[in-house]
Amino acid sequence: MLENREGGCHCGRVRFRARVDLDLLSQCSCTVCTKKGILHLPVAPENFELLRGKNSLSTYTFGTGVAQHTFCSHCGMHAFYVPRSQPNRILDGRRTAPTHLRVKPSAPPRGPTAKSAHPLAHSFIGRGWLRDSL
Repeated sequence: MLENREGGCHCGRVRFRARVDLDLLSQCSCTVCTKKGILHLPVAPENFELLRGKNSLSTYTFGTGVAQHTFCSHCGMHAFYVPRSQPNRILDGRRTAPTHLRVKPSAPPRGPTAKSAHPLAHSFIGRGWLRDSL
C-alpha cells in the first residue's frame, strides 16, 4: 500500500516528499550502507519531490560513479540517494522508525536475500551483488 511521507536531513534544510510502499523496505550489506546503518526504500522518480534544499545538497560518488550519495552540506546527514543497483530509482536510506520512513516503491531490490535484522526489512546482499549477478 502506498503512503505519502516526508523526510529530510537533520538540520531541516533538505526536505522531500514521496509515495512509499513499506513492503519494499530492505537492508543492504554493502560497505557504504553498513557504515551508514541505512535501510533502502526505493521510489520511482515521479513519486519523489524535493521540497527544499537543492542548493544545500552535496553528492559523493566513488568507483563507477553511478551511485549518487547525496547529503546535506550543512549537517552532513544522508537523506536519500540513487543506488548503483537501481540507478533509475531514488532511495530513502535513513534508519528510522517505520512510521517515519519517507519514500515510494518501484521494483523489489535485486540480488540474493536473507533474513534482515530490521523486522520490516528484507535483506539485500550488497557485497558482490554485481559480480554474483553476472
